Amino acid sequence: MDEVFDITVNGVGHTVSCAPDTALLWVLRGDVGLTGTRYGCGAGSCGACTVLLDGEPVHSCDTPMWSLGTRAVVTVEGLGAPGAPHPVQRAILEEQAGQCGYCLSGIVVTAAALVDSGADLDARAIRTALDGHLCRCGAHNRIVRAVARAAGVPDREEGRR
Repeated sequence: MDEVFDITVNGVGHTVSCAPDTALLWVLRGDVGLTGTRYGCGAGSCGACTVLLDGEPVHSCDTPMWSLGTRAVVTVEGLGAPGAPHPVQRAILEEQAGQCGYCLSGIVVTAAALVDSGADLDARAIRTALDGHLCRCGAHNRIVRAVARAAGVPDREEGRR
């Protein structure tokens, strides 16, 4: 039986009707019309569907609607605007870090949360934070370099060449 959910996505309120166990991913793509969040594995293992819930990265493919409560959702579309991209989005473009782009929205969302956290970052911390994201194109090094650029830190790990 469907229930009505009031959710805030990228600062905009939406009312949706769906089964309580419907994955947030399907509501974002189908009901809200935001297709930047991708379906990858459906099991929360690849990271393509990552969004922010109150600033924390979560896999939207295995986040049921009943679990949202009043937490605010931010998707890749909500991080910045074409004229004012988030620093991670800008750095990804400047470093030409994306290849096919399928995994990139989840990576960008996770990296934005990391950069915005104000944590003391280095290349190792960035790699650790992005470890749960699968990129079949092999753009990992360029992505780490871009995130390091956005965070204003060196992109080399100690002792690495």
